[in-house]
Amino acid sequence: MANEANRTAFVELQARMFDTTGKIKQLQTQMRSKEGEKKRAYLTLEELRQLPDDTNTYKTVGKEEFLKSVSNPTRSFTMESQFRGLQRFILEPKSVLLNEQEQKFNESESAIASMQTSKEYLEKQLGEVENNIRELLQQDPGLARQILSMTVQ
Repeated sequence: MANEANRTAFVELQARMFDTTGKIKQLQTQMRSKEGEKKRAYLTLEELRQLPDDTNTYKTVGKEEFLKSVSNPTRSFTMESQFRGLQRFILEPKSVLLNEQEQKFNESESAIASMQTSKEYLEKQLGEVENNIRELLQQDPGLARQILSMTVQ
């Protein structure tokens, strides 16, 4: 039969492999989300840049910020939307919206780069764990047979 130490090592390596794989999938999901934010910021920037500087521009805001702006009724209004319910808008200069979108775009790019570095590190760790499992199974053919018999049933 398989050596108990090898069996324990295999279980630990397998747990590390599942954990690392889960982290990689989570990072990929976060990266897709940030890519979407980056694309929205880029498209919004492109649209804003085409507008004349004196164009009235509005941004959606949360309830708390909206309530702060209600003291100046010319700066805010509310609109019912069939998709998101109640929408609140405040008047902002075009330059403010441009700066906000540029900041969102740059923050998204930075976050994506950071996540890519983390993903590469995790992929390297996953490769090492897979190699360790492969070596362990080559060293202990009895453990390999036992694992195969368990998965075939």
